[in-house]
Amino acid sequence: MRSIWKGSIAFGLVNVPVKVYTATEDHDIRFHQVHAKDGGRIKYDRICSIDGESVQYADIDKAYESPDGQKIVLTDSDFAKLPSAEKHEIPVLQFVPSDQIDPILFDKSYYLEPDSTTPKAYVLLATTLEQIDRTALVHFTLRQKTRLAALRVRDGVLVLQTLLWPDEVRSASFESLEGVTEPRPQEIKMAETLVDTMSDDFDPSQYTDEYQIELRRILDEAIASGTGKVAEQPESPRADTDAEVVDLVAALQRSLEASGEGTKNSSTGGKKASKSSPKKATAKNATAKKTSAKKAPAKKTATRKGA
Repeated sequence: MRSIWKGSIAFGLVNVPVKVYTATEDHDIRFHQVHAKDGGRIKYDRICSIDGESVQYADIDKAYESPDGQKIVLTDSDFAKLPSAEKHEIPVLQFVPSDQIDPILFDKSYYLEPDSTTPKAYVLLATTLEQIDRTALVHFTLRQKTRLAALRVRDGVLVLQTLLWPDEVRSASFESLEGVTEPRPQEIKMAETLVDTMSDDFDPSQYTDEYQIELRRILDEAIASGTGKVAEQPESPRADTDAEVVDLVAALQRSLEASGEGTKNSSTGGKKASKSSPKKATAKNATAKKTSAKKAPAKKTATRKGA
C-alpha cells in the first residue's frame, strides 16, 4: 500500500507520528464509454462557454453562483485562508462511548501506521483504546477539507473513520408510516423465533459479490470467443415483487417451516392450538379415529361402484 498522508496524532502532550493508508478498495469492473456504431472511445474536453476554446486543468478555478445569479470565483489562495485544523496533525478532541456514535455517520476508513523507529506511543494509544469502551473523536484534514473522525482499534492497528457532519444526514419522515397498526404479540413472537433460527456470528468470508463474479464470467467468455461481444443469455423468470403478503402470520409460519422450526412452533402459529387443553386434544383425536373407522366401509363401497 502507498501512504496518502503523513503527520501525527496529538494525544494531550503526546505526539504519535503516523502514516495514513486507504483501508478499503473498490473491486467493481470499470467500463469505457464507446460509440455504439463503431466502438470508438468517447472523449471529453473542457470547453469554455464564452470563447469556445479548450481549457487546461491548471487554468480552472472554482466558482459559486448565488440564488440571485451572482458568480463568485475562488482561487487556491482563497481556500488556503479558510479556518482548518493543522494540516499535518490529528488532534484528539475527546473520548466518547462507542455505542453513542450512530453507524450512519461513518464515511471512509483509513489505516494508521506508526511513522517512528520507536512506536511506543502508538502501541500505548492503541492498547488504551482497546481496554476502554470509548472511541476517540479527532479532526482530520485531507485535501484542504477538515472532517470529524473516529479513532478506534482493529486487530491492533489504529483505524481512522471520517464522520459525516450531523446536518449531512437527512431526516426520515414518511407518510406511509403514519397511523400504522402496531404488530400483534403473536406476530412479534413468531418474528423473534424466525430471527433466532437465522442468527449466527458474523463471518464476512461467507458473503461474495455474485454480480461481479457473474459479470467477470460473461466477459471471460466473450474474450475467449474472440468476437468481442457477449453471447445472448436466456432470461430467468422474475419473481412477482408486487405481490402483497395478506396474512402476515401465515407468511411467518411458512418461513418457520422452511427453516425447520415449523413443527416446534406450531402451537405459536394458531390461536386454537394454544387455547385447547390436552384433554380436549385427546378427545378430538379419539373422535377423529371413530369417525374414520365408520367411514371406511363407505369408501370400499364407493370403490366397488366406481369399478
